[in-house]
Amino acid sequence: MSLNNGTTTHPPPSAANANGGADNENMAFKIFVGYDPSEDIAFQVCRHSILKRSSIPVEIIPIIQSDLRKKGLYWRERGKVESTEFSFSRFLTPHLANFQGWAMFVDCDFLYLADIKELRDLIDDKYAIMCVQHDYAPKETTKMDGAVQTVYPRKNWSSMVLYNCGHPKNKVLTPETVNTQTGAFLHRFQWLDDAEIGSVPFVWNFLEGHNKVVENDPTTLPKAIHYTRGGPWFEAWKNCEFADLWVNEMQEYLKETKKEIVN
Repeated sequence: MSLNNGTTTHPPPSAANANGGADNENMAFKIFVGYDPSEDIAFQVCRHSILKRSSIPVEIIPIIQSDLRKKGLYWRERGKVESTEFSFSRFLTPHLANFQGWAMFVDCDFLYLADIKELRDLIDDKYAIMCVQHDYAPKETTKMDGAVQTVYPRKNWSSMVLYNCGHPKNKVLTPETVNTQTGAFLHRFQWLDDAEIGSVPFVWNFLEGHNKVVENDPTTLPKAIHYTRGGPWFEAWKNCEFADLWVNEMQEYLKETKKEIVN
């Protein structure tokens, strides 16, 4: 299962009547997804889960490190604590969106269970970025396929971010900055004041193994599951919480892909 390089655009029939959220509501909402060759299937399933449920036009763009290097946009060496190829390249999102409008970045290890329009409609132009503001300190020392689990303030805030790409403060996120600044500066959003960071309900970045569904409380039901410790595509995590939902989505994706190839 290899990556189909380039973008994926999905303009559903109802898109022309979509309301709210972004200024140019009839234009495709740009979603940049972190891509790592070792987790290709995670990317494919994440993309499938977004497209399947979206009632607005979306453009899904993989952030592929090798492509960025060829274009001269990314040149920093990979550090020992970088568990994926997009640990730092994610912060190029505003630049890749030409510093215009709102765009989203999300890790590939997400499974969307709700219409992305609901998330886009939460956008508030007074903020430079919006994200789920987790209070998260993982207990595990390793994650995924043995990668080191690091602990730092605002951990997982940067795993799904709505970027106000045209906000003056975000114009600091040039390739030069992304390639030279520290992990603390980038992952903790130190180019922003706290008041410029908007909050999104935790159900849009529901951390498997950390967040919990409260019985009889529908506001705690996940809209996007984040398999941050490792997902079912890794042997060690095939029995993680919500593994069945991901596997079902994967099987549906594979079935549809096979059908497309046959046709």
